[in-house]
Amino acid sequence: MNTFETLGLHPELLKALAEQEFTTPTPIQTQSIPAGIAGKDILASAATGSGKTAAFMLPILDRLIGQPRGTTKALILAPTRELAAQIVEHANMLGRHTRVRAAAIYGGVGMKPQEDAIRRGTDILVATPGRLLDHCQRGYVNFNGLEVLVLDEADRMLDMGFLPDIKRILAMLPRGRRQTLLFSATMPAPIATLARELMRDPVTITVERKQTTAKGVTQALFPVAAHLKVALLAELLKRDEIGNAIVFCRTKHRANRVAEKLEKMGYATAKMHGNRSQAQ
Repeated sequence: MNTFETLGLHPELLKALAEQEFTTPTPIQTQSIPAGIAGKDILASAATGSGKTAAFMLPILDRLIGQPRGTTKALILAPTRELAAQIVEHANMLGRHTRVRAAAIYGGVGMKPQEDAIRRGTDILVATPGRLLDHCQRGYVNFNGLEVLVLDEADRMLDMGFLPDIKRILAMLPRGRRQTLLFSATMPAPIATLARELMRDPVTITVERKQTTAKGVTQALFPVAAHLKVALLAELLKRDEIGNAIVFCRTKHRANRVAEKLEKMGYATAKMHGNRSQAQ
């Protein structure tokens, strides 16, 4: 059986993993970590929840341990602020016994702390494309020492319209040899084309996602006429076993209407969609 000790990681990383009680690597980690440590480009198809963050973060940390500080050496592009923050949390947790540090660059918050992180050359920057471009336009972003580029959830960034922004960022990066890691749940044609342009003889990894229900989750299907959906939802919410619920709707307007109807029935609701600000 594979363990993290067999993957060639630095002892300080193994210490952090042990403290978090991470003992057995997932399939994506087993395949990605040795290739990443060897400096190979990686093209991986792996879904959220497969352990992919550690799969690319551990080789990056292993590479940067002992290197001089003050230069950003790894850039990770992610589609959302939530994922960027999560990646930074993982990086600082896994690298807790090293001097390697990560910072997040995303919208919806002030620019100044992010500018400071960029100017001091934080080892690993994890950024959403749009906010990173905002900083790039101000003239203080320097990637001359960049050694590793990661595109995380590349297909999702494509769906969100970030491909032009990603290409603008790539054009700003130094042309010297760097390690490129691309992780994507699916591999649509534009992402496959981008991978061919970016990568040199990549190691290709595919981890099939098991189509199973998570433990503790019960699934149920209720065929119902459209005009009865909200009434059925209200009836389900009356059951004692449902304390909180997330309701997905097809459109923003539909989400507003459902929320308004539930509020009139006495339920506290919050709406989340593209017409709402980050603060809302």
